[in-house]
Amino acid sequence: MLGLDIVSVLTIVAVAAVPVIFAITVHEVAHGWTALQFGDTTAQAAGRLTLNPIKHIDPLGTVIVPIAMLVLSAGAWAFGWAKPVPVAFQNLRNPRRDMVLVAAAGPGANLVMAMGWALILPVRISMAPEADLADDWIVRMCVTGISINVLLAVFNMLPIPPLDGGRVLAGLLPPHMAQTLHRIEPFGFMIVVLLIVSGVLWPLLDPIRLPLLRFFFRSVAGLA
Repeated sequence: MLGLDIVSVLTIVAVAAVPVIFAITVHEVAHGWTALQFGDTTAQAAGRLTLNPIKHIDPLGTVIVPIAMLVLSAGAWAFGWAKPVPVAFQNLRNPRRDMVLVAAAGPGANLVMAMGWALILPVRISMAPEADLADDWIVRMCVTGISINVLLAVFNMLPIPPLDGGRVLAGLLPPHMAQTLHRIEPFGFMIVVLLIVSGVLWPLLDPIRLPLLRFFFRSVAGLA
């Protein structure tokens, strides 16, 4: 049984590697590039405005933890993170406004990538109409690309600092309320873990995640 589980995990990793690497890399670059447009050169100076995934991969959060969780869950699910792109919000020309745009750029990039995978999917299907789509590597990669990018976009917009949604909310709130929200940041990771362990995370995400998935699979990819 363990052998079958390992094979299943390795298969998932083989299919998901390219979409996941692109998803986290472009997400982080989008933050840094947007910050640069508003006056902060921190990410550029740190060499993080690159699509080289090695610059963005966190060995623990991007590799070890997700693979360990895939093994423990027999390939059912995983959780991980990349190295956040450094942004000095005080360097932005209009820190409160620009912080919102910088934070939203990452999830926005994920939705654009989901659109890209959704546009590739019907092209691949039309090229191999007789193929077993369930076993086609490119089809599975496209489906994974749509799913992971939608998940990352919706998850990161949860209004919990230091997630992107927490930064967006802080920029929209009055300053005194934003300061209160910032005090939660040291406990943000713990809050996310509790949401996952308690099973509350999916009920929070699915009212937005599922309609987005339907949009990309039905409206864009043209799949029933």
